[in-house]
Amino acid sequence: MNEKELYALWCEKAVDDPDLQTELKSIEGDDEAIKDRFYRDLEFGTGGLRGVIGAGAYRMNVYTVRRATQGLADYVNEAFKNPSVAISYDSRIKSDVFAKEAASVLAANGIKVYIYTELMPTPMLSYAVRAHKCSAGIMITASHNPAKYNGYKVYGSDGCQLTLGAAEIVLKNINNVPMFDGAKLTDYDKAVSDGMINYISQTVIDNYLDEVSKQGIHTDLVKTSGLKVVYTPLNGTGNKPVRAILKKIGIEDVTVVPEQEYPNGNFTTCPFPNPEIKEALSLGLKLCETVKPDLLLATDPDADRVGIAVPSDNGYELFTGNEVGAMLLEYICSERTKMGTMPEDPVAVKTIVSTDIAAKICKEYNVKLIEVLTGFKFIGEQIGFLEDKGQEDRYIFGFEESYGYLAGSYVRDKDAVVASMLICEMAAFYRTKGISLIQARENMYKKYGVYVHTQSSFVCEGASGMERMKEIMAGLRSNTPTEIGGLKVTRFEDYAASTSVDTETGAKTMLTLPKSDVLTFKLTDGASVIIRPSGTEPKIKAYYTTTGATREEAAALEKTISADFAKKLGF
Repeated sequence: MNEKELYALWCEKAVDDPDLQTELKSIEGDDEAIKDRFYRDLEFGTGGLRGVIGAGAYRMNVYTVRRATQGLADYVNEAFKNPSVAISYDSRIKSDVFAKEAASVLAANGIKVYIYTELMPTPMLSYAVRAHKCSAGIMITASHNPAKYNGYKVYGSDGCQLTLGAAEIVLKNINNVPMFDGAKLTDYDKAVSDGMINYISQTVIDNYLDEVSKQGIHTDLVKTSGLKVVYTPLNGTGNKPVRAILKKIGIEDVTVVPEQEYPNGNFTTCPFPNPEIKEALSLGLKLCETVKPDLLLATDPDADRVGIAVPSDNGYELFTGNEVGAMLLEYICSERTKMGTMPEDPVAVKTIVSTDIAAKICKEYNVKLIEVLTGFKFIGEQIGFLEDKGQEDRYIFGFEESYGYLAGSYVRDKDAVVASMLICEMAAFYRTKGISLIQARENMYKKYGVYVHTQSSFVCEGASGMERMKEIMAGLRSNTPTEIGGLKVTRFEDYAASTSVDTETGAKTMLTLPKSDVLTFKLTDGASVIIRPSGTEPKIKAYYTTTGATREEAAALEKTISADFAKKLGF
């Protein structure tokens, strides 16, 4: 069918959600709007679905959710005896609706469902999968995307995002499910009364918080440290669990940003509810001027990422994900070593786009550092490998530059609840020694060298945008730059081809990580550029690393490199 035929079919069939009919009528005769909604199906990738909420095959709606869930149901019914699936959802528009639709499809397929009674963070979905020994899990969230988006993340029985192989099977199943009338469906309330849909108990929530609190190192110092915190959940799921864990470790002086305290999928005060972006923290930073806390915490809508700002000579300064990840790694390694609580042969994990200072920290404390592809599921996978050998206690910390952190093996995804707790504990610990987080960061750089990391995102919307991203990556492969920002490219790595080439000698070695559409350019002076298309957003991402004797020197070099690389990409 072409776009106009699909549009007519949806006008006829998409009657279960009145909002879809309203939207379809509003675009009648608008060829461009119709094409944008029907030129392709919303793709089920390795992380599930993510897209704009609305009518059409290329949108998040009850029909695309039902279809994806039927594909998942066919997979778990084939792969597991007496299968069950856990479900959670965040504060986004229609998240609760999509969660109930998914539960109804699963129940209709004879699959037992465990669902939270209210919105809960992504890490608590991972925990519920393991707590109830489920075959899979579903998290309805678009993470930190703008309000018009929603998503559908799928987890395996290990509480980690679905493996590549399993995702391929689910995708194949989905492609065999007709959009309308292809998914089995039962009445939600009837499935609850029949025991096919079960609500997750408070005990599971309490047990999760207990596991989080076990990751503390100096929690005994927190209560008397005098630490003062301003916190914003950015109208998402972090409000209850983050405040609960801070209270549990003795932090009583917590001021919540009132406009962003309660769930609101429209995110009216922060159009981009992403703690990586300064604008999202503007209300929190304004409140800091009055409250004058030691720390501003901000968690994203599904509370798997956390950003911070701390007092500095120029007001409050935001720390990058790389800086927080490195500081937590240094804190955990240093203090556990001093206390004698380090496991034998400890392991830390980071993604390939995250800071290289981690290698120096791990070397200092005899910690094995494992590097994985971008995506926290690859960090979770490493914990699973250790668990298979009965060695999960060796894992001490994992992080990625995009504000995702995890200590402990109780969940298999990044967790802003434990990260918030550890960041506050670290701040309290340093405070008792008269050291600010700014000073702690500078101490780390004095010890290991100054690293500056930045990221650029180049937006490529719509069908033409997808083609442009492919052309950019193909162009970099066929016409590889020999220099970037005046620095020579010394090594070119192509993770799709699994090759690493020394540009001086032409010597080629094989990369052992799974194939992925990622390119790395190693430069002189310890600098590097990494580029990859986003797997969840219509953009291509570039990551820059520079080093220098001072932050100013490294930052100046980064500006030169990033400007030149953007020009090379045509932006």
